[in-house]
Amino acid sequence: MKTGTSGYKRKADPEHLIYGLHAVMEAIHAGTVINKILIRKGIQKENFEALREVLKGKDYVIQYVPHEKLDALTEGNHQGVVAFSSPVSYIEIEPFVEGLLAEGKHPCIVVLDRITDVRNLGGIARTALCMGADALVIPSKGAAQVTADAIKTSAGALTSLPVARGEELKDLLFYLQQCGLRLVACTEKSSTPVYKSNLRGPIALVFGSEENGIRNDLMNMCDLKVKIPMQPDISSLNVGVSVGMVLYEKMRQGLNE
Repeated sequence: MKTGTSGYKRKADPEHLIYGLHAVMEAIHAGTVINKILIRKGIQKENFEALREVLKGKDYVIQYVPHEKLDALTEGNHQGVVAFSSPVSYIEIEPFVEGLLAEGKHPCIVVLDRITDVRNLGGIARTALCMGADALVIPSKGAAQVTADAIKTSAGALTSLPVARGEELKDLLFYLQQCGLRLVACTEKSSTPVYKSNLRGPIALVFGSEENGIRNDLMNMCDLKVKIPMQPDISSLNVGVSVGMVLYEKMRQGLNE
């Protein structure tokens, strides 16, 4: 099985705060990758209107918080606005996958549906890199993002493994499917053991959230559903463990490709 991340390396800057109305607006104008923006409840009307104008058409995670939250994060005048910049740059999945296919490779993409624990994200990234996956795909909202804590948990893997994110995972999965990748859902609802499934060739492995698993609309798109056999009294594995087991089976099968 190939490792499509060969030669891929990016610098990981510490996740840092950008605070103050004008500083945040300038960061948005400059295209800075931002994980989320905190806005003080009851922010001054003029400041809110200026910020809302800049945010038009942008896809940022925005949270409204008490002023005590912002005061605890900063030492200066935040003016009711604090942004968390991303320590890494996210990739665009379309040209990335097209590049792998043009090179005659079989992409292996790990798709995470609403994983919320940054430690799970970091551990999954480490496993994915070790098992030869080419990239991770995560939602831009309602899920853990690549933060300094996630990078630390991944033991630096998130500085080497490409990560893509999008507002609609359904659209990204549809694109991967149109590129010839089979969509494989890992779910306890399946009756097919993973070791009896064909995981060779171009593939996107889909894993669900810690609480609710894979959403039904995404599950319905998948070409194949597999499960990890377990003792009957146990309902599910930690998602990070599941990713490792499925990727190992993918790698084992690929040794003969």
